[in-house]
Amino acid sequence: MKVILVTPNYHQQRGNTITVQRIAEKLSKLKIQTEVVSITEGHNIKTLPSGDMIHGFNAYHFYKLKQEVSTKIDDYVVTLTGTDLNHDLFDQNKRKNVVQCVLEAEFVHVFSEEAKQLLIREVPTVTNKVVVIPQDTDELDVDSGFPFLKEENTLLFVLPAGIRHVKNIPFAINGLKNIQSEFPFIRLLLVGPVLEETEWQQVKTLIDENQPWVRYIGEVQHKKMGTIYQQADVLLNTSYSEGQSTAIMEGMASGLPVLVSKNNGNLSLVTHGSTGFVYENIVDFYHFAKQLIQHHDVRTKLGRTAQEYIAKHHTNSNEAKSLSELYKHIIHNRK
Repeated sequence: MKVILVTPNYHQQRGNTITVQRIAEKLSKLKIQTEVVSITEGHNIKTLPSGDMIHGFNAYHFYKLKQEVSTKIDDYVVTLTGTDLNHDLFDQNKRKNVVQCVLEAEFVHVFSEEAKQLLIREVPTVTNKVVVIPQDTDELDVDSGFPFLKEENTLLFVLPAGIRHVKNIPFAINGLKNIQSEFPFIRLLLVGPVLEETEWQQVKTLIDENQPWVRYIGEVQHKKMGTIYQQADVLLNTSYSEGQSTAIMEGMASGLPVLVSKNNGNLSLVTHGSTGFVYENIVDFYHFAKQLIQHHDVRTKLGRTAQEYIAKHHTNSNEAKSLSELYKHIIHNRK
């Protein structure tokens, strides 16, 4: 079997890219051949490679491509990855594409029950073909020669995210700035590629204003993120919305306490007070950040519970095997 995986901006290290790389790698272990097609702005794709199955990631971008290519795409699986479900579905200029994409799909794959319920509230007729398959986590390397080294006697917050508006990175800088004078030993490390130039200019200004306690090291090869997590004390996610953040899962798997914004994707992973802290506003953020700074036992307890949760629900969760069964079902019915 050969599966064509179609995803936006595969050349950039985004959540979708990491997800597709992981799925492709695990499908190969099941003797399933894959080929990735990147939907990249400014590069017109006329046809898709030949294969037995087409699997699209991000309903909005995939459906746009479906309308433009000459390749006939009648039966496919589509994965709703985050922005398409939480934003595009509610954007009057994009909603039609998302809805049509899920209506025409053989199966619609989402990462959590919360995502499924959101989708069927908006498009009830797809209820019977929405499948929840949790993401697996990747094994990451720890590189003793990695150039970033945490300063001694500091407490390190890490925010791994591509720099774009939806990630709300200025909130993290401004939020910690307001307590940094009380706790001058805290540090914030930003890790990720620049994906939106306008947003980068705003973030860069804040970084420059808050040196040396805020540092940006750009994009780090995904497999080497284990080195970052090993040095971190707390993992942050300040996004306005998420699908199901790979970075949060990896941080939790590394035993880190997490402090995350309240959105559906984050709530599918983090149970407040058990596997991490979830904030709704800046007052919450201050309160929970201070608890994590001041109480080592709180960090340890949350990190341990988070690690146990990921080990139980997102390690070897048969993600690729479940997807392969969907593919086989579609191919069998086609024949």
